[in-house]
Amino acid sequence: MYKTLIDVETLAKNLEKPDWIIVDCRFSLADTAVGYQNYQQGHIPGAVYAHLDNDLSGPPVTDHGRHPLPAPQRLAQLFSRLGIDEMSQVVAYDDAGGMIAARLWWMLRYMGHDAVAVLDGGWQAWQAADLSTRSGIEKNEAAQFSGRPKPKWVVTLNEVGSQPLLIDSRASERYRGEIEPLDPQPGHIPGAQNLPYARQLAANGRFRPAAEMKAELTAVLGGKFGEAATFYCGSGVSACVNLLAMAHVGLGNGRLYVGSWSEWSSDPERPIAVGEE
Repeated sequence: MYKTLIDVETLAKNLEKPDWIIVDCRFSLADTAVGYQNYQQGHIPGAVYAHLDNDLSGPPVTDHGRHPLPAPQRLAQLFSRLGIDEMSQVVAYDDAGGMIAARLWWMLRYMGHDAVAVLDGGWQAWQAADLSTRSGIEKNEAAQFSGRPKPKWVVTLNEVGSQPLLIDSRASERYRGEIEPLDPQPGHIPGAQNLPYARQLAANGRFRPAAEMKAELTAVLGGKFGEAATFYCGSGVSACVNLLAMAHVGLGNGRLYVGSWSEWSSDPERPIAVGEE
């Protein structure tokens, strides 16, 4: 069972196994149609497609951020449509350092499905290895997904203030409030520490060695491991990269403030900090 990261060589060896489900999660915030277009032009053989806005987000239930977490029933329907059941080994990939794929990874685990991994290096690593691709649209036979949510993994707006440790996963300049390209106000949640999700990635787009990630995460966590650590980002997507890294290096399962900065900064009653903490 692969539960965090998987390399292209291992995936290539297992492509023909019927219980392996490959999900292409490529997506661009700048052009929300381009990911699906790229998938149709070329993808890993057997891969089905999941769209960040249409599949990995849903009508507001737990939060009112830019990418609301779908309700458990909608998630079960999505995973069933993708062909995922309790016997499936799922592999998710994208072309953005795992940012979107990690969202699917987290959502499956939140719903009780542990056999899910993110392809290290994503689409670029698959192409660099000169492995086969396929064009067009693929679909899996529908399955019966029966997982259940883990409510303690989710932090909602009114619970943020009681969290023992908040970690902002956005770029440092957004955390400090120097720029804000997407959300209503610049800055960060008061008291939050900053660990940009991109820090988990090497120059080649793959995840850094586990020992390096663990050392930096341990320093930021300050002894607060597992569910004592709550991560957020702009809309509950890129923070999942930090959650993936945390699980991969053996530091437990952090929590996700799903509404993230897009929700917090939209509420005029919520305090905002700028600069370093």
